[in-house]
Amino acid sequence: MKTTSEKLNILRSNLRDRKARIMIIGLGSVGNYLMDYLMSTSDEGIEIAVVGRNTLKMESDANIVRVASLIRNQNKTKITVIGDTNLNDVSSIEKAIRGFTPDIIVNSSRAYSGLKYGSISWSNVRAYGIWSPLSIRFTKNIMEAYEKAESNAIVINTSYSDAVIPWLKSAGKAYPDFGSGNINHLIYRFKLAAGEMLDISDYWNIDITFAVSHFHDVVISKEGHTEGTDMMIQLSYNGNPLPVTIDEIIKNCGIPMPVDAKRNMMNASSNFEIIEAILSAVRDKKKIKLHCPGVFGEIGGYPVVIDGSADELKAYIDESVFSLTEMRQKNRESIYLDGIENIENGTLTYTDQLINRVEKAFNVKLVKNVPFDDIENVADFIVNEIINKNK
Repeated sequence: MKTTSEKLNILRSNLRDRKARIMIIGLGSVGNYLMDYLMSTSDEGIEIAVVGRNTLKMESDANIVRVASLIRNQNKTKITVIGDTNLNDVSSIEKAIRGFTPDIIVNSSRAYSGLKYGSISWSNVRAYGIWSPLSIRFTKNIMEAYEKAESNAIVINTSYSDAVIPWLKSAGKAYPDFGSGNINHLIYRFKLAAGEMLDISDYWNIDITFAVSHFHDVVISKEGHTEGTDMMIQLSYNGNPLPVTIDEIIKNCGIPMPVDAKRNMMNASSNFEIIEAILSAVRDKKKIKLHCPGVFGEIGGYPVVIDGSADELKAYIDESVFSLTEMRQKNRESIYLDGIENIENGTLTYTDQLINRVEKAFNVKLVKNVPFDDIENVADFIVNEIINKNK
């Protein structure tokens, strides 16, 4: 598997004489929002393929986006529907990838659709890591198909990338380059909160460098505190530190938001941001900083730079403010609170605290360790014994 930087340079070479090909795998609410956002750019230099099992549903979803964007005079992008693709079947996914030869793949699929896992776990066990075997279920199939198809596409994963991407990497498997959401959502809550507190009209220009995992995205977003954990964050505006404490900003991040599928506007937007950053770096030689979970197979969330300003494109974790060692440690502290003790040698290890809370809340006993080869069995157990009995 090539590095992300190598893939970016291949993409720049490919785009000299053709359009960028973007594949969205799984057309639920995240995929639909993303398709609409991409169409709204009026970018004639991209093509979109949507991939899934239900051809008729995907065609209907694509058609409404086509017509709605045409009403806004934005329909300048071709959409191809690749149906009859079974995400439980690696060969079926491989066929779709070979047929479209994408430059960017967004995995927005879910092994158990129509349910926000956190609606079960947060109030009961106050941790999200329990769902990791479900989050990785389709991602591992997609990456196996990706490797068999000999693809050089840049892959973005949407489902709990803080753990899913490093789990794949630790097992010696192909893994996505970027994760979307989670830490990314907090960055913009911080900007909004700080801008309102300090009356900064162009609050989008507040610069933030931050490192933390999914648990703190949830606890800060829902409750406006950090569960007693110090945050690794720097905020500035026009090169000057903001005259406000991070605790004050965090208190103002706990704003009311919907808990249904409308929340996926944020995840779709973070996918869109990564795609725009990739294309801007490749086409326009820009240097852009993002915040992504699971980037390059690291546990948790990190600041990452995509730099197209030189002849050779590069993508790397930004260590200009905090060292990688510091950020790794902070992310391990954070993801421990999400119920994950370790991810190593292809095995995810739950914390004892999570196992005890799950037993108390749901009267079931989680295994301590989930080896890569047992993912399917543990995922089925979680569906049958926890989701189906508590949804």
